[in-house]
Amino acid sequence: MKITGFNPMIITKDPVSTIVLFEELGFLPRHNTTGDEKLAFSTVRMKDANGFHVDVVEAESAPIQRDLAAIRINVDDFEEAYNLLLSKGFTESKSFGVNYTESSKYAFLISPSGFLVDLIQHIRKEDK
Repeated sequence: MKITGFNPMIITKDPVSTIVLFEELGFLPRHNTTGDEKLAFSTVRMKDANGFHVDVVEAESAPIQRDLAAIRINVDDFEEAYNLLLSKGFTESKSFGVNYTESSKYAFLISPSGFLVDLIQHIRKEDK
């Protein structure tokens, strides 16, 4: 398994103020991904001039009382990474589980100490 991306992610019910803050820090929106009826969300991926990324996730239906910070880890083999994290004591978030978008497979996993990982594998069109 190879890590292909690694960056912070902020999960919020108020994405506008978070996006504005990161724009003031020099980040620009790169693209937006949305979920479906099963799991409604909207992610704005932002990048700065140094190549750093931050994702701002709007999750109106998420059972959160305040913003959450997570680590987004993109991998080339979801199953291998998922099983490795489970073997290290991570558990699958009961709120999200394993999900798919048109271009990815992902799961939110919680470490034994409580930090959140968004594990993602991009699905290329030729692999569908």
